[in-house]
Amino acid sequence: MDQIPLWLKIAYTLFICVLVPVYVVQYGPGNFLWFSDIALLVTAAALWLESSLLPSMMALSVIVLETVWIVDFIIELIAGSSVIGLSAYMFDSKISLPIRALSLFHVFLPVTLVWLLYRFGYNTRALTAQTLLAWIVLPASYFLTRPSQNVNWVYGPGSGPQKWMPAALYLVLLMLAFPLVLYLPTHFLLKKLFN
Repeated sequence: MDQIPLWLKIAYTLFICVLVPVYVVQYGPGNFLWFSDIALLVTAAALWLESSLLPSMMALSVIVLETVWIVDFIIELIAGSSVIGLSAYMFDSKISLPIRALSLFHVFLPVTLVWLLYRFGYNTRALTAQTLLAWIVLPASYFLTRPSQNVNWVYGPGSGPQKWMPAALYLVLLMLAFPLVLYLPTHFLLKKLFN
């Protein structure tokens, strides 16, 4: 018997069917290398496959960053000023309102992932699998996108390229930082909460 309601699978899939072509036109295919966009797409597969590994990987990858995005968005919505700029584009009038509205997936994605973890539990193999995925995605982000896009901050923290160390060294350090600084603590937290 299916554990995930069919209506949720269909609604989520329809949302993806709208978002993907719009984002390809608006931002280009390189935008789908962002970990949040990868998580959005992989979560669709997780819903249909009713997998524990896929949502566990995506939760490791984005749950902390999506939470920061949501907090940044709410602060800018209330105070009119972004704290870290992660969601600043949501208030950029040069981007049409319907396209910005599609980015509200950053709000429901972590909720969906937490719900899937609640349903299926946290799969501890996610740490290794997500680390390997990150080690593919980060170099791909570097070599397949422009520095102005700075996908997954492969050129530097924030909006622009960093200048204080060689680019290759920065990329290697980033590839180490994601699993050690982000994934590992999240892994222990999710393991404690959902197993």
